[in-house]
Amino acid sequence: RGHQGHQRQGEVLCQLRHWQDELRRNTAMDDTHISLAHGNGGRFMRELIDEIFARHLSGPLLDVQADAVPLDLDSTRIMFTTDGFTVQPLEFPGGNIGSLAVHGTTNDLAVAGATPKYLSLNAFIEEGMEVATLERIIKSLADTARAMDVQVVAGDTKVLRRGEGGGLYLATTGVGLRGETRLGLDRIEDGDAILVSGPVGDHGIAVLLAREAFGLQGDVTSDAASVLPLTRAALEIAGLRFMRDPTRGGLATVAHELQHATAMGITLSQQAIPVNDPVQSVCDMLGYDPMYLACEGRVVAVIDPARAEELLQAWQQLPDGGQAAIIGRVDKASPHVLLQTQLGGERILEELEDDPLPRIC
Repeated sequence: RGHQGHQRQGEVLCQLRHWQDELRRNTAMDDTHISLAHGNGGRFMRELIDEIFARHLSGPLLDVQADAVPLDLDSTRIMFTTDGFTVQPLEFPGGNIGSLAVHGTTNDLAVAGATPKYLSLNAFIEEGMEVATLERIIKSLADTARAMDVQVVAGDTKVLRRGEGGGLYLATTGVGLRGETRLGLDRIEDGDAILVSGPVGDHGIAVLLAREAFGLQGDVTSDAASVLPLTRAALEIAGLRFMRDPTRGGLATVAHELQHATAMGITLSQQAIPVNDPVQSVCDMLGYDPMYLACEGRVVAVIDPARAEELLQAWQQLPDGGQAAIIGRVDKASPHVLLQTQLGGERILEELEDDPLPRIC
């Protein structure tokens, strides 16, 4: 009995050590990587919030100890949006998931005719993520918001188990003040002109090349940027009907949204649509169509054709509008989205069904 008792005691101690090791692996503070303990509501989570999020996002309205914050807004003029961000790799030429979250959310407000003011931020962090990478991304997010005079005023963090996330997911909510100009799909008329503020497809190809999934290298930078200067210039021009930023699904998807909402055809000129040469070269090699590639710093505008040249000149005077172009028109005589090709023919631009690239956002 004594021998069996000692053997059983040894087995129990061994099991206890195993449990202790597992508990230590999941809860011990790691100076370089995220652990599950960073999301358990305790000291490590508080330190993570204080030392990274609060330090970079600090401002007069951010209170990391409050459940809600008061905002001084005129309730009759508020515009509200929400968005989620997942991209691989997390950092790419021209930006990262942090700056992308700010630009993506505020751009949705800007094209609706609003001035972005406040953001909330939810971060879903995968266990094992390098703290240094997380800090770079949050600092970039904070710097981008400050450059736009936008404040992050609330947020939350969650830590996902290893293998349950892509390193980092971000979810944002944006609040802005609506301007006096009323925009809407219902205001679009037959014959209206369609403009784009710059080359399409840069973001999609930049992220694709950053993955090096095809063994390709190229000098392509994401167009991720604030479109607020572009939308402010457009709002100064009478006859503006509608604006949209061509993100997932690209320019072709915006054209289909216009066609579905208005029941009028959309005719685009391939020759007029700006596409940077490196982007077109990658598309030619891999069989992609830049019309369907994501942009993160462009605006598509629909305007009275008599004011189209005025908008074009206003955009071309801005740093991000130098390659703006009038690319098409609304045409109720056609039931389709048509692309006039460079060879002089026409083809129907089908609505996007499958992902045009490996998923980028």
